[in-house]
Amino acid sequence: MKTIYLTFITFFICSLSFAQNVTGKWNGILNVQGMQIPLIFNIEKGDKGYNGTFDSPKQGAKDLPFTSVTIEDKTLRLDATNIGAFYKGELMGDSIVGTWNQGGASLPLNLSRNEVKESKVNRPQEPQGVLPYKAEEVKFTNKKDGITLAGTLTIPKDGKKQHPAVILISGSGPQNRDEEVFGHKTFLVLADHLTKNGIAVLRYDDRGTAKSEGNFTSTTTANFATDVLSAVEYLKSREEVNQEKIGLIGHSEGGIIAPMVANRTKDVSYLVILAGTGVPGKDISLFQSKNLSTLEGENKEAFYAYNKELIEIASSNLSIEEKRKKMLTLSENSREILKKVVPEGTNIDNFITQQIASTLSPWTQYFLTYDPAKEFEKVKIPVLSLNGSKDVQVDATINQNAIRKALKKSGNKQYTVKELEGLNHMFQEAETGSIMEYGKIEQTFSPVALNEVSEWILKIK
Repeated sequence: MKTIYLTFITFFICSLSFAQNVTGKWNGILNVQGMQIPLIFNIEKGDKGYNGTFDSPKQGAKDLPFTSVTIEDKTLRLDATNIGAFYKGELMGDSIVGTWNQGGASLPLNLSRNEVKESKVNRPQEPQGVLPYKAEEVKFTNKKDGITLAGTLTIPKDGKKQHPAVILISGSGPQNRDEEVFGHKTFLVLADHLTKNGIAVLRYDDRGTAKSEGNFTSTTTANFATDVLSAVEYLKSREEVNQEKIGLIGHSEGGIIAPMVANRTKDVSYLVILAGTGVPGKDISLFQSKNLSTLEGENKEAFYAYNKELIEIASSNLSIEEKRKKMLTLSENSREILKKVVPEGTNIDNFITQQIASTLSPWTQYFLTYDPAKEFEKVKIPVLSLNGSKDVQVDATINQNAIRKALKKSGNKQYTVKELEGLNHMFQEAETGSIMEYGKIEQTFSPVALNEVSEWILKIK
């Protein structure tokens, strides 16, 4: 469920002449596993030195702050310790030639003043021109954590005073309100469809992302649930919303968050779970470890065994420091198999360090031990749970069986659990379901899946 996401930096100056040269906008393209990710660095002089922000347009990330920088002669180093990454480059005329280093991998990233020209991708489902509904920029506050979240509320123009309304909850990783990944704006397309069918939709930037306040990297799934509760309170304040028909639509990790929220308030009337999980996080991680590995034969089995032991340590009751020591010993003893997994040119010591740090992060620690079935067992309101048959990140059969069993145990009589043939984790019609296909597919969201969601919501009494 986790993908590579970048968070960035504040600049400190060691060489004034070089620093003056690096101010302004720098553009580059990072190539990650066959995907091109345009990056934009914005550097300016502040009161206490130099400041910088980072944009990743394809991921919908804008104005992300950098955390530290060193400049010596013509060498620039940007450290992003919160994601275990750094950029190091050398000024050469009007360019900076360097590398992005993360997870032990070193990837070329050259920066220039010229705007990066991407080949335009076709996304025919994205709304164009004048919208047949109202789209309003909104803000609401999570009073518990003292942060303000920003989003968009779309309201039908169908002459009705009140409408059913849903809150869209994104998957793992920092997402903007459109859940924009791989060049697709999944939540924009979903919101457009629902609003055209008479359903108001609130979608918002994750905390610490785009226009929302807060710190994303130190947050767990439970914290994200409080953001959704705040969104529910906001919808209750809107006169266009039918208070009796406020629902939640959660995708991937959002499908874990939705039942947590529903069990903490009486103001949520129904749930739509898209590619949600019904088993503990460590089971999901083990499934992905085996299913997404490109290794074959003995190497694949050896790497799976390594990951299984690593996850067992991570999800144990040991202290963080004890876990760290055991993980380090395991990784040192598994160097040979790890060398076959990491990209060519990767520093294996850096890879081990970053992997352990990621596994011990607050989000991962919570995710590995959390069992979503426990929340589904308490859900009494109507539930629609959809999974794609070609989902390689969340197995449809395993998770649907767990969700169905939990809802049955709750005594819930109003649930539908359905597998949609040929759809991947993003609910696109796919060939293999591989993550590498996501950006190559023109379709953002299968019309079949869109209709399943809207028709089900409108039938709720």
